[in-house]
Amino acid sequence: MGDFMRQRSKRQEDNGLGSVLDVLLANARLVLGVTGAAVLAIATLAVKRLIDRATSPRDEGDPKAEQKTLEESWQDLALIKAAPKPTKKQRREDLSEPLLAPALPPAPGEAYGLQPRVCSAPLEPPQVESIPARCLTLQEKLLSHYRSRLAVPEVEASLAPQLARSICTQLQRFLRSKCPELPFGNLFLSGALLDGLGALAADHIHIMLPVVLDTALWSLIPGEDTVVGNPQYWMIKRTDLEYFPRGCSPWDRFIVGRYLSSNVLNETLHKLLVASINWPAIGSLLGSIIHPVVASQELKLEVKHDQVELSITLFPVVEMEDKVLLAAPPEGLVENLWLESFYKAEVSKVKELDAGDAGARQHCLRILNGICKSHPTLHKLSGSPLTHIILHLSATRSDWAEESLAERFQEVLEELVGYLEQGVLPSYFNHRINLFCELLEEEIDEMGFMLYRAIAEPELLLKEK
Repeated sequence: MGDFMRQRSKRQEDNGLGSVLDVLLANARLVLGVTGAAVLAIATLAVKRLIDRATSPRDEGDPKAEQKTLEESWQDLALIKAAPKPTKKQRREDLSEPLLAPALPPAPGEAYGLQPRVCSAPLEPPQVESIPARCLTLQEKLLSHYRSRLAVPEVEASLAPQLARSICTQLQRFLRSKCPELPFGNLFLSGALLDGLGALAADHIHIMLPVVLDTALWSLIPGEDTVVGNPQYWMIKRTDLEYFPRGCSPWDRFIVGRYLSSNVLNETLHKLLVASINWPAIGSLLGSIIHPVVASQELKLEVKHDQVELSITLFPVVEMEDKVLLAAPPEGLVENLWLESFYKAEVSKVKELDAGDAGARQHCLRILNGICKSHPTLHKLSGSPLTHIILHLSATRSDWAEESLAERFQEVLEELVGYLEQGVLPSYFNHRINLFCELLEEEIDEMGFMLYRAIAEPELLLKEK
């Protein structure tokens, strides 16, 4: 009798709980919609099962019953996790229905979270008019690259040359007081930052130190007749030693085998820069820290200012017979050679051509220089090689207006690949000079492969590296 009363009481409680859940689910369908009601029904069913198992008598010591209870708990948990989640759009549409709609009696099985078989049209996805992404042309990408990535900050662009000129003035005073017997000319600045053809940052400037020679005592030996047989390297020979013996020229102290040695001159100037000039005092005067680079074979200064860091390279330069020769000999045992520089002629010619037809050669050159200078494979192509290719192409392509920048850019890449295939890039000013002569075969192959890909997809070169 007692067991019967306990079971009857339990059935009444279950019926009461079932009625409450039925009403709740019926109203949930109206408020939350079909999907929301399904979610609530599944969760309610799982909770109801848990309550049933918690209130029902356990079979103590029955391992099969305990295993069955554990499996049912994992099934309920999986049931809750698998319940479909209503989307934000569905919730908005369901909530737009009236909240006080009369509650309908639940369909059979609906109180237990089972969806009634109702053939209803599926909810259509929201019709959102997406704005298609605008595809930039190569012309637009090149101009954007030029304006955004190749612009030197205004502070650096003005402060770096100012610092370099001040150092140039101090160096000029020192050389005139320390070496008054050597007729150095007036030092001047050079480099892409000043000429606007390739600077990515105001971080490097050249100081040119003119070496004034008496043309009656010195003559030039063509590059083909030098020991290296390279037409770009010249020798400066001391002449008429029978009539004008050593000592007649102040530069005779730098002679090696009757030739003016670029190496000996550089070594002398290097000692002066490192050991004789009071750079801490000059740096303090200019609000900077100046250090000569001791380990470098070049004549280099590192300048650190609050707003800019600058590398300055000093180049002794000889101008004779319309030639500009730098004291920059090739690596090796040869120490009397002078490198012919076309930089001054390159800048002048490119600007002259652009001024004649309002062309964009300088834009194209700056973009190419910026790409190659920062690219691990192409960095040896920056500078003169690119300038000479543009000058070669200008001889056959007359339309260099800004509107044709993309077309000219691709043609420069094609020309460059063609020259790399041959392994020869003749100088625009002297066709006997091969500007690729110092590149290794492996370097040429890597550059050619990279640029060959870029012909089909020029955007490869404009990506961040």
